[in-house]
Amino acid sequence: MDANTDTCAVIDLDGLTRLGSALADDTRRRLLVALARGPGYPAELAVELGESRQKVSNHLACLRDCGLVVVEPEGRRMRYELVDARLGRALRDLAELMLSLDAGRRSAERSR
Repeated sequence: MDANTDTCAVIDLDGLTRLGSALADDTRRRLLVALARGPGYPAELAVELGESRQKVSNHLACLRDCGLVVVEPEGRRMRYELVDARLGRALRDLAELMLSLDAGRRSAERSR
């Protein structure tokens, strides 16, 4: 077995598909970034993102179905948070990686 096959065997492709679906939408990306800073409530997240409460609630439900966020009832309100703090760190790491790759690509294009 080569190294690429070993890596694919270890990586949960279904999990990557769910993450990719979540990241494919701008509102869901912004919700994940907001929740990486800490738990939030739909009404407050809607104001922060400048979106309707219904739209935010629908996207939070999608993120919950993807297994990326959990919801905790607090009285009459629902508090959403990332399922695991590592997800927030992973999102930051991915964003930093993309900035680095973009900078490298721009540098390579300039040197041509």
